Amino acid sequence: MKTAFLFAGQGSQIVGMGKDFYEKCSASKRLMDSLNCDYDIRKLCFEGPQEILNDTAYAQSAIAAVSLMIFEGVRAAGILPDVCAGLSLGEYSALSCAGAMDPQTVIDIVRQRGILMANALPEGTTGMSAVLGLEAETILEICHEIEKKGMVLEIANYNCPGQIVITGQKEALEQAEPLLLEKGARRVLPLNVSGAFHSSLLTKASEQLEDVLKKAKLSLPGISVYHNVDAQPGNYTSIQELIEILKKQICHSVRFEQTIRNMIIDGVDTFVEIGPGKTLSGFVRKVNKEVKVYTINTHEDLERMSQTWNK
Repeated sequence: MKTAFLFAGQGSQIVGMGKDFYEKCSASKRLMDSLNCDYDIRKLCFEGPQEILNDTAYAQSAIAAVSLMIFEGVRAAGILPDVCAGLSLGEYSALSCAGAMDPQTVIDIVRQRGILMANALPEGTTGMSAVLGLEAETILEICHEIEKKGMVLEIANYNCPGQIVITGQKEALEQAEPLLLEKGARRVLPLNVSGAFHSSLLTKASEQLEDVLKKAKLSLPGISVYHNVDAQPGNYTSIQELIEILKKQICHSVRFEQTIRNMIIDGVDTFVEIGPGKTLSGFVRKVNKEVKVYTINTHEDLERMSQTWNK
Protein backbone atom coordinates (compact mmCIF):
# COMPACT_ATOMS: atom_id res chain seq x y z
CA MET A 1 0.00 0.00 0.00
CA LYS A 2 1.40 3.34 -1.08
CA THR A 3 0.24 6.95 -1.04
CA ALA A 4 0.90 9.44 -3.85
CA PHE A 5 0.61 13.21 -3.51
CA LEU A 6 -0.49 15.00 -6.69
CA PHE A 7 0.06 18.72 -7.15
CA ALA A 8 -2.23 21.01 -9.15
CA GLY A 9 -1.23 22.72 -12.38
CA GLN A 10 -2.11 25.97 -14.11
CA GLY A 11 -5.81 26.57 -14.62
CA SER A 12 -6.70 25.76 -11.01
CA GLN A 13 -6.15 29.32 -9.79
CA ILE A 14 -9.01 31.15 -8.07
CA VAL A 15 -9.13 34.28 -5.89
CA GLY A 16 -9.02 33.31 -2.21
CA MET A 17 -7.16 30.04 -2.78
CA GLY A 18 -5.34 28.87 0.33
CA LYS A 19 -6.60 31.68 2.53
CA ASP A 20 -8.20 29.46 5.16
CA PHE A 21 -4.99 27.41 5.45
CA TYR A 22 -3.12 30.66 6.03
CA GLU A 23 -5.60 31.70 8.73
CA LYS A 24 -6.04 28.33 10.47
CA CYS A 25 -2.66 26.58 10.18
CA SER A 26 0.44 28.16 11.72
CA ALA A 27 2.81 25.99 9.68
CA SER A 28 1.13 27.09 6.45
CA LYS A 29 1.19 30.73 7.53
CA ARG A 30 4.92 30.59 8.30
CA LEU A 31 5.63 29.05 4.91
CA MET A 32 3.62 31.63 2.97
CA ASP A 33 5.12 34.53 4.95
CA SER A 34 8.63 33.23 4.19
CA LEU A 35 8.20 33.37 0.40
CA ASN A 36 9.75 36.30 -1.43
CA CYS A 37 8.65 37.39 -4.89
CA ASP A 38 8.80 40.57 -6.97
CA TYR A 39 5.07 41.09 -6.39
CA ASP A 40 2.81 40.60 -3.36
CA ILE A 41 2.13 36.91 -3.87
CA ARG A 42 -0.04 36.54 -0.76
CA LYS A 43 -2.28 39.46 -1.73
CA LEU A 44 -2.73 38.17 -5.29
CA CYS A 45 -3.68 34.68 -4.06
CA PHE A 46 -6.11 35.88 -1.40
CA GLU A 47 -7.53 39.06 -2.96
CA GLY A 48 -6.90 38.85 -6.71
CA PRO A 49 -7.86 40.32 -9.10
CA GLN A 50 -8.71 37.18 -11.08
CA GLU A 51 -7.53 38.82 -14.33
CA ILE A 52 -3.96 39.10 -13.02
CA LEU A 53 -4.18 35.68 -11.38
CA ASN A 54 -5.03 34.20 -14.78
CA ASP A 55 -1.95 35.73 -16.40
CA THR A 56 0.58 32.94 -16.95
CA ALA A 57 3.40 35.21 -15.77
CA TYR A 58 1.75 35.39 -12.32
CA ALA A 59 -0.46 32.29 -12.18
CA GLN A 60 2.36 29.78 -11.95
CA SER A 61 4.13 31.27 -8.94
CA ALA A 62 0.80 31.95 -7.20
CA ILE A 63 -0.45 28.37 -7.62
CA ALA A 64 2.92 26.98 -6.52
CA ALA A 65 2.88 29.16 -3.39
CA VAL A 66 -0.57 27.91 -2.40
CA SER A 67 0.30 24.28 -3.15
CA LEU A 68 3.46 24.50 -1.05
CA MET A 69 1.59 26.24 1.76
CA ILE A 70 -1.08 23.52 1.83
CA PHE A 71 1.56 20.78 1.71
CA GLU A 72 3.29 22.34 4.71
CA GLY A 73 0.01 22.09 6.63
CA VAL A 74 -0.48 18.47 5.54
CA ARG A 75 3.07 17.62 6.59
CA ALA A 76 2.53 19.29 9.96
CA ALA A 77 -0.47 16.97 10.42
CA GLY A 78 1.89 13.99 10.01
CA ILE A 79 0.63 12.92 6.58
CA LEU A 80 3.40 12.20 4.07
CA PRO A 81 3.57 10.50 0.65
CA ASP A 82 5.54 7.53 -0.59
CA VAL A 83 5.74 9.01 -4.10
CA CYS A 84 4.51 12.17 -5.80
CA ALA A 85 3.82 13.89 -9.11
CA GLY A 86 2.35 17.09 -10.46
CA LEU A 87 0.52 18.24 -13.56
CA SER A 88 2.95 20.42 -15.52
CA LEU A 89 3.62 23.34 -13.14
CA GLY A 90 2.68 21.03 -10.25
CA GLU A 91 5.80 18.96 -10.90
CA TYR A 92 7.84 21.69 -9.18
CA SER A 93 5.76 21.44 -6.00
CA ALA A 94 6.15 17.65 -6.20
CA LEU A 95 9.92 18.04 -6.41
CA SER A 96 9.87 20.32 -3.38
CA CYS A 97 7.75 17.77 -1.52
CA ALA A 98 10.42 15.18 -2.40
CA GLY A 99 13.25 17.39 -1.12
CA ALA A 100 14.75 18.35 -4.50
CA MET A 101 14.28 22.10 -3.99
CA ASP A 102 13.16 24.34 -1.17
CA PRO A 103 9.93 26.37 -1.47
CA GLN A 104 11.71 29.64 -2.21
CA THR A 105 13.64 27.99 -5.05
CA VAL A 106 10.36 26.74 -6.50
CA ILE A 107 8.92 30.26 -6.48
CA ASP A 108 12.06 31.72 -8.06
CA ILE A 109 12.04 29.13 -10.86
CA VAL A 110 8.33 29.10 -11.67
CA ARG A 111 8.11 32.88 -11.64
CA GLN A 112 10.70 32.90 -14.43
CA ARG A 113 9.08 29.88 -16.10
CA GLY A 114 5.74 31.69 -16.19
CA ILE A 115 7.27 34.82 -17.70
CA LEU A 116 9.16 32.79 -20.33
CA MET A 117 6.03 30.89 -21.33
CA ALA A 118 3.85 34.01 -21.36
CA ASN A 119 6.30 35.83 -23.64
CA ALA A 120 7.25 32.89 -25.87
CA LEU A 121 4.60 33.24 -28.57
CA PRO A 122 2.90 36.16 -30.35
CA GLU A 123 -0.43 36.90 -28.69
CA GLY A 124 -3.47 35.39 -30.39
CA THR A 125 -1.53 33.13 -32.78
CA THR A 126 -1.58 29.85 -30.84
CA GLY A 127 -3.79 28.02 -28.39
CA MET A 128 -5.05 24.74 -26.95
CA SER A 129 -8.28 22.72 -27.13
CA ALA A 130 -9.66 19.85 -25.08
CA VAL A 131 -10.87 16.90 -27.16
CA LEU A 132 -13.54 14.82 -25.42
CA GLY A 133 -14.45 11.24 -26.25
CA LEU A 134 -11.83 10.33 -28.84
CA GLU A 135 -8.93 7.87 -28.71
CA ALA A 136 -5.36 9.17 -28.70
CA GLU A 137 -4.43 7.23 -31.84
CA THR A 138 -7.15 8.96 -33.86
CA ILE A 139 -6.20 12.38 -32.51
CA LEU A 140 -2.55 11.77 -33.42
CA GLU A 141 -3.55 10.80 -36.97
CA ILE A 142 -5.39 14.11 -37.37
CA CYS A 143 -2.46 16.03 -35.88
CA HIS A 144 -0.15 14.42 -38.44
CA GLU A 145 -2.61 15.23 -41.22
CA ILE A 146 -2.63 18.90 -40.22
CA GLU A 147 1.16 18.98 -39.83
CA LYS A 148 1.56 17.80 -43.44
CA LYS A 149 0.14 21.21 -44.39
CA GLY A 150 3.06 22.90 -42.64
CA MET A 151 1.30 23.76 -39.38
CA VAL A 152 2.06 22.75 -35.79
CA LEU A 153 -0.53 20.61 -33.98
CA GLU A 154 0.44 18.22 -31.19
CA ILE A 155 -0.96 16.51 -28.11
CA ALA A 156 -0.28 18.60 -25.02
CA ASN A 157 -1.96 16.55 -22.28
CA TYR A 158 -3.07 12.96 -21.86
CA ASN A 159 -5.32 13.83 -18.90
CA CYS A 160 -7.56 10.79 -18.48
CA PRO A 161 -9.66 8.40 -20.56
CA GLY A 162 -11.80 10.48 -22.89
CA GLN A 163 -9.96 13.77 -22.35
CA ILE A 164 -6.91 14.79 -24.37
CA VAL A 165 -5.68 18.33 -24.95
CA ILE A 166 -4.20 19.40 -28.29
CA THR A 167 -1.89 22.38 -28.75
CA GLY A 168 -0.56 24.42 -31.65
CA GLN A 169 -1.22 27.24 -34.06
CA LYS A 170 -4.72 28.75 -34.10
CA GLU A 171 -5.23 27.90 -37.76
CA ALA A 172 -4.23 24.30 -37.11
CA LEU A 173 -6.68 24.04 -34.21
CA GLU A 174 -9.48 25.51 -36.34
CA GLN A 175 -8.83 23.08 -39.19
CA ALA A 176 -8.62 20.12 -36.82
CA GLU A 177 -11.93 20.70 -35.03
CA PRO A 178 -14.31 19.51 -37.80
CA LEU A 179 -12.04 16.53 -38.52
CA LEU A 180 -12.07 15.52 -34.85
CA LEU A 181 -15.86 15.81 -34.65
CA GLU A 182 -16.23 13.82 -37.87
CA LYS A 183 -14.10 11.02 -36.36
CA GLY A 184 -16.36 10.82 -33.30
CA ALA A 185 -15.20 13.39 -30.74
CA ARG A 186 -18.10 14.41 -28.49
CA ARG A 187 -16.81 17.96 -28.17
CA VAL A 188 -13.77 20.08 -28.97
CA LEU A 189 -13.42 22.91 -26.46
CA PRO A 190 -10.97 25.81 -26.95
CA LEU A 191 -9.18 26.53 -23.68
CA ASN A 192 -8.71 29.94 -22.14
CA VAL A 193 -4.90 29.94 -22.26
CA SER A 194 -2.42 32.41 -23.68
CA GLY A 195 -0.52 30.06 -25.96
CA ALA A 196 0.41 26.61 -27.23
CA PHE A 197 1.87 25.18 -24.04
CA HIS A 198 3.56 21.77 -24.14
CA SER A 199 4.30 22.07 -27.83
CA SER A 200 7.48 22.26 -29.91
CA LEU A 201 6.73 25.97 -30.34
CA LEU A 202 8.15 26.41 -26.82
CA THR A 203 11.53 24.86 -27.62
CA LYS A 204 13.33 28.21 -27.33
CA ALA A 205 11.61 28.92 -24.01
CA SER A 206 12.75 25.50 -22.76
CA GLU A 207 16.36 26.43 -23.57
CA GLN A 208 15.94 29.69 -21.68
CA LEU A 209 14.46 27.78 -18.75
CA GLU A 210 17.53 25.56 -18.69
CA ASP A 211 19.65 28.64 -17.92
CA VAL A 212 17.33 29.43 -14.97
CA LEU A 213 17.50 25.86 -13.68
CA LYS A 214 21.31 25.72 -13.88
CA LYS A 215 21.53 28.70 -11.52
CA ALA A 216 19.08 27.23 -9.00
CA LYS A 217 19.94 25.22 -5.90
CA LEU A 218 18.71 21.71 -6.70
CA SER A 219 19.15 18.29 -5.08
CA LEU A 220 18.21 14.77 -6.07
CA PRO A 221 14.74 13.87 -4.69
CA GLY A 222 14.49 11.82 -1.52
CA ILE A 223 11.39 9.96 -2.74
CA SER A 224 10.27 9.05 -6.25
CA VAL A 225 8.80 11.81 -8.42
CA TYR A 226 6.96 10.61 -11.52
CA HIS A 227 7.72 12.99 -14.35
CA ASN A 228 5.36 14.36 -17.01
CA VAL A 229 7.60 13.65 -19.99
CA ASP A 230 7.70 9.85 -19.62
CA ALA A 231 5.27 9.02 -16.76
CA GLN A 232 8.11 7.23 -14.96
CA PRO A 233 9.76 7.82 -11.58
CA GLY A 234 12.96 9.80 -12.00
CA ASN A 235 15.90 7.44 -12.39
CA TYR A 236 18.66 10.02 -12.61
CA THR A 237 22.02 10.19 -10.90
CA SER A 238 22.89 13.83 -11.54
CA ILE A 239 21.29 17.26 -11.24
CA GLN A 240 21.88 17.83 -14.97
CA GLU A 241 19.64 14.84 -15.77
CA LEU A 242 16.88 16.38 -13.63
CA ILE A 243 17.37 19.72 -15.39
CA GLU A 244 17.02 17.99 -18.78
CA ILE A 245 13.68 16.51 -17.73
CA LEU A 246 12.33 19.88 -16.56
CA LYS A 247 13.66 21.55 -19.70
CA LYS A 248 11.82 19.05 -21.91
CA GLN A 249 8.63 19.30 -19.89
CA ILE A 250 7.36 22.63 -21.24
CA CYS A 251 7.68 21.59 -24.89
CA HIS A 252 6.59 17.93 -24.60
CA SER A 253 3.32 16.16 -23.81
CA VAL A 254 2.12 15.82 -20.21
CA ARG A 255 1.44 12.11 -19.70
CA PHE A 256 -0.75 12.35 -16.63
CA GLU A 257 -3.04 9.39 -17.33
CA GLN A 258 -0.01 7.16 -17.94
CA THR A 259 1.55 8.47 -14.70
CA ILE A 260 -1.48 7.41 -12.66
CA ARG A 261 -1.58 4.00 -14.34
CA ASN A 262 2.12 3.46 -13.65
CA MET A 263 1.73 4.52 -10.02
CA ILE A 264 -1.06 1.98 -9.55
CA ILE A 265 1.07 -0.75 -11.17
CA ASP A 266 3.83 0.21 -8.71
CA GLY A 267 1.51 -0.30 -5.73
CA VAL A 268 -0.10 3.11 -5.13
CA ASP A 269 -3.67 2.72 -3.88
CA THR A 270 -4.25 6.16 -2.31
CA PHE A 271 -4.01 9.52 -4.08
CA VAL A 272 -4.07 12.93 -2.38
CA GLU A 273 -4.51 16.02 -4.54
CA ILE A 274 -2.88 19.10 -3.00
CA GLY A 275 -3.48 22.66 -4.19
CA PRO A 276 -6.39 24.69 -5.52
CA GLY A 277 -9.17 22.88 -7.37
CA LYS A 278 -10.22 19.24 -7.72
CA THR A 279 -9.28 18.57 -11.34
CA LEU A 280 -6.63 15.92 -10.71
CA SER A 281 -8.90 13.94 -8.40
CA GLY A 282 -11.44 13.75 -11.21
CA PHE A 283 -8.79 12.51 -13.62
CA VAL A 284 -7.67 9.79 -11.19
CA ARG A 285 -11.23 8.53 -10.69
CA LYS A 286 -11.67 8.25 -14.46
CA VAL A 287 -8.48 6.19 -14.69
CA ASN A 288 -9.39 3.85 -11.82
CA LYS A 289 -12.52 3.87 -9.68
CA GLU A 290 -11.11 1.44 -7.10
CA VAL A 291 -8.35 3.60 -5.60
CA LYS A 292 -8.85 5.99 -2.69
CA VAL A 293 -8.81 9.67 -3.68
CA TYR A 294 -8.59 12.67 -1.34
CA THR A 295 -8.64 16.35 -2.25
CA ILE A 296 -7.05 18.92 0.05
CA ASN A 297 -7.57 22.54 -0.93
CA THR A 298 -9.19 23.79 2.29
CA HIS A 299 -8.24 23.31 5.92
CA GLU A 300 -11.58 21.57 6.44
CA ASP A 301 -10.50 18.98 3.86
CA LEU A 302 -7.37 18.27 5.90
CA GLU A 303 -9.31 18.00 9.18
CA ARG A 304 -11.76 15.57 7.58
CA MET A 305 -8.99 13.45 6.10
CA SER A 306 -6.95 13.44 9.34
CA GLN A 307 -9.87 11.82 11.17
CA THR A 308 -9.75 8.74 8.94
CA TRP A 309 -6.06 8.58 8.00
CA ASN A 310 -4.46 5.27 8.96
CA LYS A 311 -7.61 4.08 10.71
